[in-house]
Amino acid sequence: MLGIISLQGLTRDLSLYLENQVRVGLFGSGVGLSLVLGFGAAYACYYLSVIAKKPQLVIGGEAFCCFLKQHCPALTETYYPTLWCWEGRVQTLLRPFITVKPLVHYNNELIKTADGGQISLDWFNNDGNAIYPDASVRPTILLLPGLTGTSRESYILHMVTHSEGLGYRCVVFNNRGVAGEDLLTPRTYCAANTEDLETVIQHVHNMYPDAPLMAAGVSMGGHRAILEKQFDIANIMKAKSIREFDRRFTSVMFGYPTIDHYYKDASPCHRVKSIEIPVLCLNAVDDVFSPGHAIPVECAKQNPNVALVLTSYGGHIGFLEGIWPRQQTYMDRVFKQFVQAIFEHGNEIYNM
Repeated sequence: MLGIISLQGLTRDLSLYLENQVRVGLFGSGVGLSLVLGFGAAYACYYLSVIAKKPQLVIGGEAFCCFLKQHCPALTETYYPTLWCWEGRVQTLLRPFITVKPLVHYNNELIKTADGGQISLDWFNNDGNAIYPDASVRPTILLLPGLTGTSRESYILHMVTHSEGLGYRCVVFNNRGVAGEDLLTPRTYCAANTEDLETVIQHVHNMYPDAPLMAAGVSMGGHRAILEKQFDIANIMKAKSIREFDRRFTSVMFGYPTIDHYYKDASPCHRVKSIEIPVLCLNAVDDVFSPGHAIPVECAKQNPNVALVLTSYGGHIGFLEGIWPRQQTYMDRVFKQFVQAIFEHGNEIYNM
């Protein structure tokens, strides 16, 4: 594995460097060298035995399981988090600063909603690719950014770049009021409401009815003036936690009697059993926003269309791997392998 090779190479280079420093008198004796080598060996043993692990694969159906093991090798390989920042909170904080932002050129489209609002879509059509030259049948991936995220997030840009190499088309769904677009109605979005998403899916399907379509969402995937007409924004902004913000704003906006009603409606554990198409969910157990104890593992085991991939480390949308993880994360590899598997071999799931 690449992670093992990198770790062994790092250990070897460190040993050679330290031996050279001893020769020039940096340590003055073998005591310093022994301490450094001892610490390095102990850390390497801890990393390989505790940190680097294969992800837990939870699947309710044997056919889907065989399909993933055959076409998505990343799901059965050991995940090697970045050696120097494997902890969840560190991965979460550093990912936006470490990973590069590929250059992507979009074509923007604004579509209207039934209540008078508008949704901004950013298209990457991938015209001119040799794999799917006919745009009418070119596979399309609908990308859903996380909370307050847009088409310019690094993880979205990486998804688009990987899709480009496979010949696919991408369209990014920017939620109301983000990506620099005006909020035309006093309504944004929440985790339980799917009306805008349904509008976007229907719009994309109508544009390319013969093209296969799949969606990839990250995390949960405003402008103040229009909201001040109906909400006490000053009071809302005094919220000290996400729960308090949802109690003062989100649950009120969408008509929930209490915040508990909103959270119950938004909780995936009540919807997993109803999923009827193959869905792959990647989550780190040390995710600070979606921790391991909140993942509906038992519900997933009862649905043959749902697969949960749970890594021990990775944080929230982190999944950094390698010594200097600028170009690709573990999430990127899983995304690329899964979308290619579905578009090119999806029928195998039903034939198994």
